[in-house]
Amino acid sequence: MRRGWKMALSWGLRCCRRVLSWVPVLVIVLVVLWSYYAYVFELCLVTVLSPAEKVIYLIFYHAIFVFFTWTYWKSIFTLPQQPNQKFHLSYSDKERYENEERPEIQKQMLIDMAKKLPVYTRTGSGAVRFCDRCHLIKPDRCHHCSVCAMCVLKMDHHCPWVNNCIGFSNYKFFLQFLAYSVLYCLYIATTVFNYFIKYWRGELPSVRSKFHVLFLLFVACMFFVSLVILFGYHFWLLSRNKTTLEAFCTPVFTSGPEKNGFNLGFIKNIQQVFGDNKKFWLIPIGSSPGDGHSFPMRSMNESQNPLLANEEPWEENEDENRDYPEVSSSLAVETET
Repeated sequence: MRRGWKMALSWGLRCCRRVLSWVPVLVIVLVVLWSYYAYVFELCLVTVLSPAEKVIYLIFYHAIFVFFTWTYWKSIFTLPQQPNQKFHLSYSDKERYENEERPEIQKQMLIDMAKKLPVYTRTGSGAVRFCDRCHLIKPDRCHHCSVCAMCVLKMDHHCPWVNNCIGFSNYKFFLQFLAYSVLYCLYIATTVFNYFIKYWRGELPSVRSKFHVLFLLFVACMFFVSLVILFGYHFWLLSRNKTTLEAFCTPVFTSGPEKNGFNLGFIKNIQQVFGDNKKFWLIPIGSSPGDGHSFPMRSMNESQNPLLANEEPWEENEDENRDYPEVSSSLAVETET
């Protein structure tokens, strides 16, 4: 009986968490809907008197609004991509692994499996990256998301504002959403500013539209500042072919830590997310190359060459060298979540 109550309570808490996770998305949706009403009806149809100005404002606004909402939709509802079956332990291997009490045998099982996979990154101690929750060898740049309760290919971060994990499948859409959000706020702020000044000086009658116009400029500027900072940071990551997790924790390869291991150069780094065909760069459709399980890497010799590297090589930092022991040919295996 007590066990039944615990299960019911656990189920109820999970449901509450799922419902609450949509609150940030609902807040954004409500703000966007209000901004649409305030701009289209209160500004363009009520405040703006020139018919030509109305038409121009509305055409450009709706063009930006379509791409802004389209990319936001894609960021929310594009499911994170998980590792394919070959990275998972088979049913028999999983049973043997879980029933095996000797750690050295468990390690050997994972070492044998990792040898057959295109996996080149390791944990900080040089161990094979294994998820003990999903029971799989993690592909390069893959991490376990505790919120989504699954391993996500090329995981960047879990974003509460889209209630989704940003990774290989939707990172392009997320960057586009940030870019169009900045453009959306900038367009509103620049077109509203003139009428904000007129209301402030009393050149226009103090009607209901005054509140919407004044508040619209304030909200647009506030979001513009925060979004520019966020977009600028992610564009910096994009230019160096890094994820947010890799920016905070240097990737470790079989030969040791290398913070420029995936940096292919500015243009190629952009193509790794947006694809080779530039006509798809502004449109929120999938064009990222590869399958998310393996990625092109710079050779270690190239990344250590000061003429080719964008940053100082890792080996010059003696403090970091002490944090990462030399990796031997026979790697130990640790679980990592």
